[in-house]
Amino acid sequence: MTIDNAVLSFAGLMILISLALAYLVSPWFLALNAFVGVNMLQAGFTGFCPAAMIFKAMGLKTGCAFK
Repeated sequence: MTIDNAVLSFAGLMILISLALAYLVSPWFLALNAFVGVNMLQAGFTGFCPAAMIFKAMGLKTGCAFK
């Protein structure tokens, strides 16, 4: 698995968890969805992604998007 795949998988997982929590606990958990979306948007423009830095430190191979 590359860093790119890990970042996309992690973002998708966080969105699904947030939706489940919003449905089961409180609609305020939709703020987590907004945070993930904004982070993905800024990473697309700047290339800076904290999750990618963590996955790189864990030893995952680099991909095309995050090096």
